Amino acid sequence: MARIMEKKQLSGEVFMIRVHAPLIAQERKAGQFVILQVEPIFGERIPLTIADADPAAGTITLVFQTVGKTTHALAELNEGQDIPHLCGPLGRPTHIEKFGLVVCVGGGIGVAPLHPIAKALKHAGNRLSVIMGARSANLLIFEKEMSALADEIIVCTDDGSRGRKALVTEPLKELCVRPQKPDLVVAIGPPIMMKFCSETTRPFGIPTVVSLNTIMIDGTGMCGGCRVTVGGRTKFVCVDGPEFDGHQVDFDNMMKRLAAYRNHENTAHEKCHLEKELRALRETGAEKT
Repeated sequence: MARIMEKKQLSGEVFMIRVHAPLIAQERKAGQFVILQVEPIFGERIPLTIADADPAAGTITLVFQTVGKTTHALAELNEGQDIPHLCGPLGRPTHIEKFGLVVCVGGGIGVAPLHPIAKALKHAGNRLSVIMGARSANLLIFEKEMSALADEIIVCTDDGSRGRKALVTEPLKELCVRPQKPDLVVAIGPPIMMKFCSETTRPFGIPTVVSLNTIMIDGTGMCGGCRVTVGGRTKFVCVDGPEFDGHQVDFDNMMKRLAAYRNHENTAHEKCHLEKELRALRETGAEKT
């Protein structure tokens, strides 16, 4: 059991929960994740990257977007309630050292898992340029936290409602052509974003790390559900990653695999919203009577 100590809704579909998990809080390192299960017996297991941790308080911070049945069920839990199963920390931690100038690129909810990596890189003495992107201003998250770490921060939105009206690859290329180009780029976000960030840095020979969030079941390398092709070889995201050389990842193959259950996910998403609206209507009707 892992008790929810705090819950916030960061945007319409994005939630943050702070969970009491003292052993995980003590052991976790930047880049690692947990697997949780909301339904105690036959529930789906989902991976979530640890966005932050407080070893003294014994808590970890998780950020998630409601996209299917399990994430909607998780969003229904409130402070004081328990998550039945929580396992971690899992995956290989981020390799942290003093590289020099590091550019951290976060897209949408990908800014949350990027946060602990940026914090660790800054602590190691690196200079940080942070690029944050989202479809619109109301979908930007962790802007305050990233601004506190960054030596330079660039905010982009697709609709221009905040910062620059641009994709994150536009300022990334601008940083790459500066006289002092980045020593490392870390990109986390939607697969298509990570693919084009990697393609942006490839001509400049800038090492680029991406964190992959694939279909995952057990998180120990046994099921093979999270397999990806990296440098022509099969890798398992849960035990070989989640971070890989972005120039070596076969993103097209990964995106095809991620789409395998997209219709099921969309159906569950719509059903959960309809059920929530129906409950609200019933509660409103009960109040009137």
